[in-house]
Amino acid sequence: MAESTVNITGMTCGHCVETVTKALEGLSGVNKASVSLEDQNAQISYDEGTIGIPEISKAVTEAGFEIISTQ
Repeated sequence: MAESTVNITGMTCGHCVETVTKALEGLSGVNKASVSLEDQNAQISYDEGTIGIPEISKAVTEAGFEIISTQ
């Protein structure tokens, strides 16, 4: 299991957090996503054998937001 923190731009409210959380947790291979409006990021636990950051980034973009960096 891998864990990454991704910084996300465009989130302005609780609904944005819900949207990003649903987008991430709906991905096959993502076990948990904890999204923070205050910190403008998401901590993601995922199976590297199933999914990677490019797929995670695509899901965030399709939800209307953007990942600006990964830690």
